[in-house]
Amino acid sequence: MAAPVIQSHVLISRASIFLYLTLALPFATHAVEDKELDALQSAAKKAFKQDVEKFAAKYCFECHGNRRSKAGLNFEIAIRKPGDPGLSRKWMDAIANVQAHDMPPEDADQPSDDERQRFLNALAQVKYLSARDPGPFVIRRLTKVEYGNTLRDFLGVDASIAKELPDEVPGEGYLNSLSPMQTEQYLGIANTALQQMPAEAQKRLFGAKEADVRDVARKIARTAYRRPPTEDELNVLVKVFELGTANKLDRSAALRFMLKAVLVSPQFLFITPSKDAPTGEKIVPLDDCQLASRLSYLLWATMPDAELSKLADEGKLHEPEVLKAQTKRLLADKRSRALFDGFGAQWLGAAELKDKTFDAAKFPEMTPELRSAMYDEARLFFESIVRENRSVVSFVNSDYTFLNGTLAKIYGLEKKITGPDMQKVKLTDANRGGILAMPGVLATTSFATRTSAVKRGVWVLEQVLGQRVPPAPPNVPALEKQDQKKVANLTLRQRTELHRTNAVCANCHKLLDPIGFGLENFDAIGRWRDKDESGGPIDAVGELPGGKRFSSPKELKALIAARETDLTRNLTEKLLAYTLCRQLEGYDHIIVDQMLKNIANDGHKMQTLITEIVTSYPFLNRRVKE
Repeated sequence: MAAPVIQSHVLISRASIFLYLTLALPFATHAVEDKELDALQSAAKKAFKQDVEKFAAKYCFECHGNRRSKAGLNFEIAIRKPGDPGLSRKWMDAIANVQAHDMPPEDADQPSDDERQRFLNALAQVKYLSARDPGPFVIRRLTKVEYGNTLRDFLGVDASIAKELPDEVPGEGYLNSLSPMQTEQYLGIANTALQQMPAEAQKRLFGAKEADVRDVARKIARTAYRRPPTEDELNVLVKVFELGTANKLDRSAALRFMLKAVLVSPQFLFITPSKDAPTGEKIVPLDDCQLASRLSYLLWATMPDAELSKLADEGKLHEPEVLKAQTKRLLADKRSRALFDGFGAQWLGAAELKDKTFDAAKFPEMTPELRSAMYDEARLFFESIVRENRSVVSFVNSDYTFLNGTLAKIYGLEKKITGPDMQKVKLTDANRGGILAMPGVLATTSFATRTSAVKRGVWVLEQVLGQRVPPAPPNVPALEKQDQKKVANLTLRQRTELHRTNAVCANCHKLLDPIGFGLENFDAIGRWRDKDESGGPIDAVGELPGGKRFSSPKELKALIAARETDLTRNLTEKLLAYTLCRQLEGYDHIIVDQMLKNIANDGHKMQTLITEIVTSYPFLNRRVKE
């Protein structure tokens, strides 16, 4: 069924008008100054007309125009409204395909290098044609982890109570609907939670025997709904209590019946605005209660605690210094592990380790214990950079990691590190350290039987440097389809380069393979080697886009670490998109530009990056009308 529509009262007062103004005014300092933005928009319009419109008409309309729209792409429509946020992804795809020389196709007229570059430069400015907008606001259901954590903090039960819920599918965004089967599941979990709820939690929620039922309902709903309940919502809860007593339930049982209604209500299961927007407004700031929820579920994956809720009720949380201080407090708490489990594991691919298939004969070491240690290494490393407020560059060039005896064998350090507990380890081999040389990452970017220069190259470009890579063309034969007799004595690199002789594959492989070759000294589960599966020597020579060459993992790491602006932009964009539960659009990228200036001014530090996100325009505002 569709997501429930949750109505709340409209309250327009001097206080709310003041709140709106105090929230809205500071954003001028976070976005590009109006005068500067006007100049950038003017330059973008000129460049778009000269270098995009002409290029598209000459090289794109034949296949992607009104008469013919291959792959569902019509540039003649896109040209007429370049600032449309819904077209952001299409322009990004256009940049990726033209940059890789995949478009125009090989059998079509080709632009000169100057035409191609001017087209790419002009498209990079399209974001300045976007209207000021925080983007679509996602009303979403709590994830499985968030739901379990919230029940834990609300009722004192074990978070694993939610383990029977299905896992969310990565890449599909946050679900905002409930099926009848899911409703039954939530009802069953609510029953179990009420049975397991400690007496202490029941006393905390229900209060003294003489407490007024409406006051009890108000207290429960304020915590569960993460905002003050409306009088209509309280009326419903009191009626549920009365229904219980009318059916011979004693006071305690009737209150539990009322609590069950809270636990299966959309107000509990969905993160929603706490007030209706003022009539006629298209964009409004988040109220403090919703801001508390957005911050808490981002950093802790659970409901706001007492301190956050108190600040929200006092109307203080939106104040920049208060919000920054609370962000710092939440990051220092052990519950901030949720930022890795939710975002970091997805970014680094560590979430895939548990179920990724490996050839048991070739890699018997890939036991559940090793997979778990690989995940924990990535988690502890990520957390150390966040909590110690290290530079984003540390993700690439660190000289330490976290190992136990199981994982130490992959590093060749089994004589130094023993036992099951993870411990911080100083690394002396410059080829090691950082996410590029981390076994868990190397394993997720390999095949079941061997390494993959292509997968590793794509991962570095997209996940580390933030470049968009065009999807592979259909029906591309895998390396395994090569004549095995002809390639029997070739190294994996030689076989991959032979694969590049196919004109359909050449352009992308020319971009991806050299990066992946730089990591070929690491086998499919991250062990160092000097020879590949064929017995031939590893050739780790390659180059990054732009011509910077390297001949070893440590040289590749050094070149990537030097690109701190690219590293910071990529991580900022990915974390902002994760936070907003949507893809970034045109105006978001203008905001990111300003955020990058502030992050760079503070040494590209990770906590500064996170603070910039939680004080940003799209984080603090919502669009209420399309």
